Amino acid sequence: MSANKTPRGLGKGLGALLGDADIESIRKPVGYVNKEIVGTKPRQDTADILRIPAELIVPNPFQPRSSFDEESLAELAESIKTLGLIQPVTVRKSADGMYQIISGERRFRACRLAGMEMIPAYIRDTDDQGMLEMAIVENVQREDLDPIEIALSYQRLIEECHLTQEQLAGRVGKKRSSVTNYLRLLGLPARVQHDVKVGLLSVGHAKVILGVDDPKIQEDLSDQVIRGGLSVRQLEERVRALGRAPQARETEEQDLPENYYRILEHMGRIFGDNISLKRSPSGKGSITLRFNSDAEMEELLRILERQ
Repeated sequence: MSANKTPRGLGKGLGALLGDADIESIRKPVGYVNKEIVGTKPRQDTADILRIPAELIVPNPFQPRSSFDEESLAELAESIKTLGLIQPVTVRKSADGMYQIISGERRFRACRLAGMEMIPAYIRDTDDQGMLEMAIVENVQREDLDPIEIALSYQRLIEECHLTQEQLAGRVGKKRSSVTNYLRLLGLPARVQHDVKVGLLSVGHAKVILGVDDPKIQEDLSDQVIRGGLSVRQLEERVRALGRAPQARETEEQDLPENYYRILEHMGRIFGDNISLKRSPSGKGSITLRFNSDAEMEELLRILERQ
């Protein structure tokens, strides 16, 4: 990582330095300029993010999705122009030297629409699953990763190496709740993810913002933290003023009974990261499900009826 990378964590004086300046002026597109471009060395590290010339990337012919909403693509392209590509695509190298998309075709199309010539990507070595897992785990152990890079690495271990969150926690030597909290960061709007990635927001701020469901309000809270130099506690007070209870400040240290994790694991197969569980020391709590379509609820109903 570059030595002049923006330090993580919000400095107390940042709000004063900003004054009335346009907050967007301090948001620069994230890049992967220090990662070696594909083709400059014989073998690439599959755990790292590399930049691939756009003309070498081709869609997956087995992609089940045949149409993409043009308006949504245009919005994503504008976001990428402003913030950069937060979540790289995943590709595999084919015999003809091209790179075939495994996941992220919508992001790739938006990158092309935004005029990007080099696309940040993970390279998946599909012939050696074990080596891929070891490479990603080794990458996670690095000390210079930002929180979003850690979250993306966890997501890759789950999706590409077919690990459960419990297995993942064992591989990387973290508590299961810590893994869950990192993965939840990927549910934030791209703009807020960007601010966490470059150090304008701390993970503590992000966890409080995750206690709010509305993406627009989440972005507004992020702006308030950056402009006003708000502490986590001050942010909690603002969230509370909105009529929402803020997230527990140190949820990664909270140990839940194993049965709770098993419930999250099973329901996570349907809802992914769109499920959260809160439990007080007395044992009281709640489970929140956020679903994206009627199809998800129909799938839940089918599973329940089978039981």
